[in-house]
Amino acid sequence: MIETPVTQQPGERPQHEQVDEIVRRGPCGALALAGIATAIVAAIWFAFYFLVFLPRGVIQ
Repeated sequence: MIETPVTQQPGERPQHEQVDEIVRRGPCGALALAGIATAIVAAIWFAFYFLVFLPRGVIQ
């Protein structure tokens, strides 16, 4: 069932060509999502640092 062939419409490119095109484009969406998530985590860390730790003063 996993290897059931997909029926193709007339005039459509073969499935392996479509897959090759998708793979050729690369993981740009995943990299963008990872970059956005990293930026959000860094922003939260800086906000926590400047709004919580610095107002308390130097640890003695």
